[in-house]
Amino acid sequence: MKRASHGLLLAGALLFAFTPAHALKSDRQQPLEVKADATDGTLGDGMATLRGNVEIRQGTLLIRADIARVERVEGRVRRFELDGKPVHLQQEIEAEGLVSAQALKVEYEVATGIVTLTGAADVDHPQYHISGEVLRYDLNIQHFQGSGGDADGRIRIRMNPEVIPGDAKPEDPPPEPPGKESEEPG
Repeated sequence: MKRASHGLLLAGALLFAFTPAHALKSDRQQPLEVKADATDGTLGDGMATLRGNVEIRQGTLLIRADIARVERVEGRVRRFELDGKPVHLQQEIEAEGLVSAQALKVEYEVATGIVTLTGAADVDHPQYHISGEVLRYDLNIQHFQGSGGDADGRIRIRMNPEVIPGDAKPEDPPPEPPGKESEEPG
């Protein structure tokens, strides 16, 4: 099952390339650890399914789902689907910190580079937070597209300010008002 799951993990690692910052390069060189209550399918071409308490780890990448399905064609992963209540994904990205995401369903089309998070989709990145009913991300051009989500059926995005508290430089003190002289002992 490790061979069929390897493509799933690689796709999961790509999922977190949400910004120009990338997942830790060392993650892809780490051993793949897959745990599930049961598995069914083929290690070759076809469909493999992991069920129950699915946990996939590779370096800092952690994926938890109820069900993971991997489709392989000609020895390569073509597509994967993760289902859960919700599916949880998290990974460290270079120079940024921890990125986490969750949704009821996550789909990844390897050939097109399209990742779709559906059902209470939520992405928490050190630079932003985005939530909606459907979040679609094109890995090739690092482009988000989303819809729905809050009570008004709207997508929600929160971006951090450019200046982070504590990083701001103190300004010069304001000038004395005209006509007021400083009181220095003489």
